[in-house]
Amino acid sequence: MKQVQPLTITGGLVVTPAGAKAGAVRMTGGLIEAAGPDVTAQDGDLVLHAKGKHIVPGIVDLGVFAIDKPAFHFGGITRAALMPDQSPPLDYPSRVASVAKSGKPDFWVHPLAAATRGLEGAELAEIALMRDAGARGVATGRGWIADSALMLRLCQYAAMLDLTVVAHAEDSALAGDAAATSGEIATRLGLPSAPAEAEAVALARDIMLAQMSGARVHFRQVTTAAGFDLIRAAKANGITVTCGITPAHFMLSDLATADFRTFARLSPPLRCEADRQAARAAIADGTVDVISSGHDPRGPEDKRLPFADAEPGMAGAETLLAMVMNLVRDEVIDISRAYDLLAAAPAQLLGVDAGVIEAGREADIAIIDPDAPWIIDRSKMEATADNTPFDRQGAQGRVKALVKGGVEIAL
Repeated sequence: MKQVQPLTITGGLVVTPAGAKAGAVRMTGGLIEAAGPDVTAQDGDLVLHAKGKHIVPGIVDLGVFAIDKPAFHFGGITRAALMPDQSPPLDYPSRVASVAKSGKPDFWVHPLAAATRGLEGAELAEIALMRDAGARGVATGRGWIADSALMLRLCQYAAMLDLTVVAHAEDSALAGDAAATSGEIATRLGLPSAPAEAEAVALARDIMLAQMSGARVHFRQVTTAAGFDLIRAAKANGITVTCGITPAHFMLSDLATADFRTFARLSPPLRCEADRQAARAAIADGTVDVISSGHDPRGPEDKRLPFADAEPGMAGAETLLAMVMNLVRDEVIDISRAYDLLAAAPAQLLGVDAGVIEAGREADIAIIDPDAPWIIDRSKMEATADNTPFDRQGAQGRVKALVKGGVEIAL
């Protein structure tokens, strides 16, 4: 899909790192030509009227487990970094190359290379060859690499290749097969649980390895107060670490598991209310760098099981925007910060020229109504599976139009 005719979006509030200001965005040749209050449509342009809504960069979803284009388009997502936990895993250059081409032309998939062969945590995969095949980062997958020497070699190798390491922060020996976080709720429900400290233990080691190697390490999900404290301290010491979170962990606590509903069976498991509040504080103070959907749709064969036996994961692409708009309405963050978390920061970590509305960037743009009300209804979801813990919840924030590479996508 190639842009053959210039497109100008007019009459909206253009959201940039400097704030939201009335203006327009003009796109030519798949790139943003100009944006701002003085931009106007020229003769021969296609014109899209924003009608006073927000003109924002397309969301860059960092760390998804499946690609559902209709669901991503619904949520204003124009690019996604795909985790290597596929069948088969993304541990060969040919698999990476195939995935990198899979979403085009109206959606770009950025594969993350498997750190180890078969994601088994025993032997490094051919990371350099996978980078050349299109990998935009290297990831440990759903699991933690327990071998510290191997993790150090991974960080050193990734630093040489200028790739970000996307790490799972949960000590596997402590976490085991736990379905819940240790505490009152897990005890009352009789669920196998693991201490929340499993996250901090993993973070502490990997932060030290990042310092030793000089690698960029992104912890895909940090969910506990102790974990956020470690990230803050690491950043203060100049260590190149970043962290992300998904909406479930700043919207829900382990109380959501009280009725054994497996849509709340997640990895890492939901935490206590104090950790949820710590997550919101970490988003507010800049400790959290990325908010992603964690899109991991699971069918009934994985979810209609006893809670401890169900597979963790949720379909998150369609609800990501609305959940982040809750943070804006609650004044935890402003709209510019929201799109730094959703688009600019993940694009920078992946090394893609998108995520910000400015001249020369890729023309991936959305028009959103941040206040549009709707009810999340899993029976109407576009994803391949409908396992959302937000089912029947009221939400605000809808995508009204979506542009990929300067070409409008039908929603």
